[in-house]
Amino acid sequence: MTTKDGKPKAVEQPQFYGRRRGRKLRPAQELALHEGMEGYALTSAELTALSLDPRPWFPPQRKQICLEIGFGGGEHLAARAAQNPDNGYIGAEPFLNGVASLCRHIKEQDLENIRIWNDDVRLFLPHLASASLDAVYILFPDPWPKSRHAARRILQPEMLDVLSDKMRSGAELLLASDDPTAKSWLLATAYRDDRFAWLANGPSDWRQPPADWPGTRYMRKAEIAGRTSVWFRFLRR
Repeated sequence: MTTKDGKPKAVEQPQFYGRRRGRKLRPAQELALHEGMEGYALTSAELTALSLDPRPWFPPQRKQICLEIGFGGGEHLAARAAQNPDNGYIGAEPFLNGVASLCRHIKEQDLENIRIWNDDVRLFLPHLASASLDAVYILFPDPWPKSRHAARRILQPEMLDVLSDKMRSGAELLLASDDPTAKSWLLATAYRDDRFAWLANGPSDWRQPPADWPGTRYMRKAEIAGRTSVWFRFLRR
């Protein structure tokens, strides 16, 4: 969308409810964060237009562009990037401690195919060109289990409106959770949207992780606590 003078219309600032910072970073974490953000961060200055093609943000000839919304400690995103060096990966995470963790993974594994958006993904998505994403991951999001907080859950019909535009036909939407409230919410919200097809023929298709699943520390914490994780794979029609 543009203004009357032809300039890009500013993206409305959404209400944000999550944490932006946790415990004080150690010196090594501060250094990893500083170096990583200098090398891999996407800034507001780069989002001065709408309908941006994300491919130029990566080394040439990336085959696919994938987005993880809320990457936590970054271990899943880093593992995907290491497994698939020909793809480009964007991670959106407003929690600074998680960003520092991802920056450490990038440095330790010498990854060059990750870019970081350290803010609310809802400020970022409108700037992307239509059909520019080949996969989107929303893994173990904050469940906001109380009914009065349902509007704070990341996957909303409005989010699917945006994602359906930014994802190409045939792109994968992977949802995962160990929380009973979030499981029901994620599945029901995506299943009701006719633009996404649930890729499940039986219980094993959501009880077992995808074949290329690298795991996350949140999933390991859930296993230790005795909680069962599920994975819902959807295809953009």
